[in-house]
Amino acid sequence: MTSLDKARWLALIVPAALLAGALGSQYIGGLYPCEMCHWQRWPHYAAVVLALGAFALRGAPDRGRSLVWLAGFAILTSGLIGVYHAGVELGIFEGITQCSSGAVGGSHADILADIMATPLVRCDQVQFSFLGISMAGWNAIISIGSAMVILWLSLRRPRSAA
Repeated sequence: MTSLDKARWLALIVPAALLAGALGSQYIGGLYPCEMCHWQRWPHYAAVVLALGAFALRGAPDRGRSLVWLAGFAILTSGLIGVYHAGVELGIFEGITQCSSGAVGGSHADILADIMATPLVRCDQVQFSFLGISMAGWNAIISIGSAMVILWLSLRRPRSAA
């Protein structure tokens, strides 16, 4: 497996796993995401699509490499948003003033009922932490670290036999 293949796999697996964890904690664990949690997800969705494109362009290494780079930068973007979000949770940065909820409905009565039944989620409050690090912090650590590895692997050239 070449370095580019490894980068391609990481660019697909890392955001897919982080999205699975986020969506699992929301729909199975009952943790409602705040607005900034949603901001962190969008670059991961983009990274998955870009990584799939990189797999589709395996026969064109330069184009595939470009999509791997873009996926790596999307993952890095999510990590940087995670740094900001974790900073808001720790009181280092001032966050957004709005609260968010997961209310979605069809009719006006449904929307009002959903809004009334859905808890408001503040971006400056940690809902869950592991080893003293919030989910936003873990997203930052994993995303930034893996983006650096993806970009490094994608820049490595195959060794020539001497």
